Amino acid sequence: MDTGLRNRVAIVAASSKGIGRSTALALAAEGAHLALCARSPEALIEVAEEARSVHGVEVYTETLDVSEDNRVRQFCESVRSRFVRVDVCVTNAGGPPAKPFSETTIAEWDRAYQLNLRSIVSFAQGVLPSMQRQRWGRLITITSMTVRQPVPELVLSNAVRAGVLGLVRSLATQYGPDNITINNVGPGYTATDRVKELAETRARETGQQAGEYEASLAKDIPLRRLATPEEVADAIVWLASERAAYVTGQTILVDGGVYRGL
Repeated sequence: MDTGLRNRVAIVAASSKGIGRSTALALAAEGAHLALCARSPEALIEVAEEARSVHGVEVYTETLDVSEDNRVRQFCESVRSRFVRVDVCVTNAGGPPAKPFSETTIAEWDRAYQLNLRSIVSFAQGVLPSMQRQRWGRLITITSMTVRQPVPELVLSNAVRAGVLGLVRSLATQYGPDNITINNVGPGYTATDRVKELAETRARETGQQAGEYEASLAKDIPLRRLATPEEVADAIVWLASERAAYVTGQTILVDGGVYRGL
């Protein structure tokens, strides 16, 4: 199936590991040139080298924290200077700490907002004007299944990431006439460092071993296993492709059926 992504230019944030890394490599496999950012320069370089050597695409990298608005805007400008255009932007960031509400601090709430909502605004403001001029674009946010079905220990994520859905729906309406689609992907329990953190938190609370908790998660998933980062990346690539040209303003859950709502 031709995705129409060959020679497109794609920004992927937090792309040094996990879902971001898998998304970058999946887009590269479709022939898209990459602009990658993350806080870990060594891991970022490894991803860039793999994309270049295996898929033969151009890759530009910058080390930055996506919660820093000015750095995100400068990065978007640098990408346009390097590639002339930006076709796809996948926003991504690590989630806030897993803890009960009573243990959260105002500083953690501020950080969660900066990292998981304001960073998306920064990227959107950085790429949407140029997408309007070229009359083609894809903005894809990565959140969590918790935007539909909150998890108790993830109160910071539950609250802040729910705001992303309102942003996605609003932007989809505004930018649809410019042939720009804007969607959200909500991964379920995925074999990443984030799930390991949640497993360790639950283990401390219940006296379980972290491995036992991960096994218990799988029992509650209709497909009886955790997702791989590559499976989430496949959904993102589809939304970025020409094949999803009539899909916008949506939240696609890649959760193995965990969400039981209609």
